[in-house]
Amino acid sequence: MGKVKIFFLLFPFILSSQINPKEIDIIRDKYGVPHIYAKTDAEVAYGLAWAHAEDDFSTIQKGFLAGNALLSKYIGKKGIPADFVTQLIQAKKIINENYDNKISENFKKILKAYAEGLNNYAKKYPNKVLLKELFPITPKKMSYYSQLQLFISSRGDYWLIKILENKLGPSFNSSLINQNSRGSNTFAFNKNKTIDGDTYFAINTHQPLDGPVSWYEAHLCSEEGTNIIGALFAGSPVVLTGTNENLSWAHTVNLPDKTDVYKLEMHPTIKNKYKVDSDYLDLERHKADLYIKILGIPIKIKKKYYKSIYGPTIKNNNGYYSIRTPVLSEIRALEQWWKMNKANSFTEFYNILKMKALPGYNIGYADINDTIFYISNGLIPIRKKGYNWKSVVPGNTKKTLWDKTYQIQDLPQVLQPNSGYIYNANHSPFKSTGNSENPKADDFDSEMGFELYDNNRSKRIKYLIDSKEKISYQDFKKLKYDNQLPEKLNYSWMDINSLFDIKAELYPDIQILIKRIQNWDKKAEINSLGAGAFLIFYHRLKPYYIKLKEPKVFSKQILIQALRDTKKYMKEHFGSIEIVLGDYQKLVRGNKEIPIFGIPDVITSMQSVPYKNGRVKVVSGESYIQLVRFTDNGPLIESIISYGSSDEKDSKHYSDQMEMYSKFQTKPMTLDKNKVYKSAIRKYNPN
Repeated sequence: MGKVKIFFLLFPFILSSQINPKEIDIIRDKYGVPHIYAKTDAEVAYGLAWAHAEDDFSTIQKGFLAGNALLSKYIGKKGIPADFVTQLIQAKKIINENYDNKISENFKKILKAYAEGLNNYAKKYPNKVLLKELFPITPKKMSYYSQLQLFISSRGDYWLIKILENKLGPSFNSSLINQNSRGSNTFAFNKNKTIDGDTYFAINTHQPLDGPVSWYEAHLCSEEGTNIIGALFAGSPVVLTGTNENLSWAHTVNLPDKTDVYKLEMHPTIKNKYKVDSDYLDLERHKADLYIKILGIPIKIKKKYYKSIYGPTIKNNNGYYSIRTPVLSEIRALEQWWKMNKANSFTEFYNILKMKALPGYNIGYADINDTIFYISNGLIPIRKKGYNWKSVVPGNTKKTLWDKTYQIQDLPQVLQPNSGYIYNANHSPFKSTGNSENPKADDFDSEMGFELYDNNRSKRIKYLIDSKEKISYQDFKKLKYDNQLPEKLNYSWMDINSLFDIKAELYPDIQILIKRIQNWDKKAEINSLGAGAFLIFYHRLKPYYIKLKEPKVFSKQILIQALRDTKKYMKEHFGSIEIVLGDYQKLVRGNKEIPIFGIPDVITSMQSVPYKNGRVKVVSGESYIQLVRFTDNGPLIESIISYGSSDEKDSKHYSDQMEMYSKFQTKPMTLDKNKVYKSAIRKYNPN
């Protein structure tokens, strides 16, 4: 009790309460997933904050520390990039100027209640607080972090890195730089394609398995129309992808051109003046507060940044560059997701999309009325013709200063196709259903920058869908858990197909490896020698990939050398070249380590990094999976997550879903309150 009193004397943050925790039920099921019940959405948000804090208070705090430019004060140098970006984009200024007028009063209640839940959790467990200066958490502090994440999701960080690395020459073309090595899948089938006439929907996200953008599963239910099971990121007061009683939606990453970079024309003699048409304007000067740690003590340092009429501005060796993206003037994304949580029909859902608050993301959709839908969503600027918007554009004229974005109805989309299906795997929106019903690229302005490519996942999904006239629910699940590359590799970020044309007998020292990969069935199965050899080889390509210019086409000479590197690696770390995938790649959580399936860009995609003893561990890829079957009696839901519902190492739910996950198994979930309470393992109030 003494520690609590001291903590709050130093850092008081008791806010006026709008919540009675005794009115909130947190139900934990056998897997530790929280089902939160209350009369109001605000009370549910409080309960979600409490439950998530019980499971991962550290990650929630780290996200908010980054959004409030305090992460480097807590962890030192590694926190500087996030702290700098949130100050560069002036997240606090954007929120403070727009919060009162743009956020609805109803959603302000949600944010306030969620913040109150976190603050009261911190009050009860002050030893779990990472940095006292962060508290009290407020709705605005939460929103600063949202702005940071949404800027990053608009590729603002990508452009910032290019500026800082002095890589924006006159021939730079962002369309050649493909960051699609990780992503997600979604697909839906209506009665035109299903044998039983039900509607099937897959949420198949490929995110980091840990950290601020790893998924947390929850069930939120209020008497104000919310009843949804889905997943969210640390610090989110609402579900970001999931299923309610009437509909489901999923996101996958898309890459239309949402962000532009401007080269300023500076005054030849007067410092911090830049030309716009016939005038010279003052460049705003700012300094970011950042921290390094010396002997564990945070030491404040300063870093300059600027702002022009085009946006946040950075100076490098070649001059001054500004970044402009629509999310820097839009703060309602979380509110839009909240409304999507509560939508009851496609019409209602589509009208919510017209808020235009989400900066990007493909959206796959299905509902109880057998409606399926796909859209390549995003805030895409309406730009003036005559400029190369894929490169750096002139920052010396208002002709390049756009201020409007395309309407939702002007984006590529498919509704109720006769083919009976929609799909997306981070590939072109112009390949999203049956061939004759796809949106046509020629109908959209090239400046919108929509993807035109396929990838291995999209090719394989389309092949499997088209291989059957109609599908059963078991076919649907087999499609979701397919782990085979297409016959011809279609990595959208590189070309290694000449690997399969190499004459193995010409290279006797690596002949066995060449034949093993060439004869491999291309299935990324745990016990596959071919998959093991291929993934070790794939990882040996990295140093060559970095040196290759775009487009990344690997010559046979490079591939032969990478194969020799592969054999050397196998011998050094395993003493043999007989290595199956599960020997090399592990799913690791604490002290638990199990063999795991998957390689980059199969449907069950996995990304792994060096681990120990020559092995690798998965860090992103298959993460939250939800499969939905809309029947006459409502949605049937099953789900799985890569580790478990808790990040607390002493929790039995820290890793209790790993084995099921590795075996392509799922757990049943229900929106039925009676069933949830009947099967509850624990019921309590958040206090």
